Amino acid sequence: MANTYTQLNIQLVFAVKYRKNYVLESFREELQKYITGIAQNKGHKMLAIYCMPDHTHILVGLNPNQSISDLVRDIKANSSKWINEQGFIDVLFQWQNGYGAFSYNRSLLDVITKYIHNQAAHHQKKKFKQEYLEFLEKFEVEYNPEYLFEWTDEAA
Repeated sequence: MANTYTQLNIQLVFAVKYRKNYVLESFREELQKYITGIAQNKGHKMLAIYCMPDHTHILVGLNPNQSISDLVRDIKANSSKWINEQGFIDVLFQWQNGYGAFSYNRSLLDVITKYIHNQAAHHQKKKFKQEYLEFLEKFEVEYNPEYLFEWTDEAA
């Protein structure tokens, strides 16, 4: 649309179903490239991505022609289908329902990009559940613990 200008920087966070460690290092980079392609084909700008074994962080410059929920749906549906078609793991791969979406000012993009690219080291000190709850509290997002991700005992 003419004369429409936006700057919408969104961090997306979502987990593997039951927080299983199914994103293996052997195909992590390929998955990141595949997800980047999904986002870019919808007109979004991929700023950073890192897929941990049990969850994914994405920083994207959002194209306002697609809603956040539609973008996440497209990423999750297409990437899980791709993982299963490639046969990277011996079980059915699925993402959990739900996601987190957090907006950032342009001045914080370098900090958030470094944070996302440093996920492997970060999670040696802090589990995903603690990190995710801290995001919700930091951004003052009201939530019902009953509807958070399905945590397994080892993932908590």
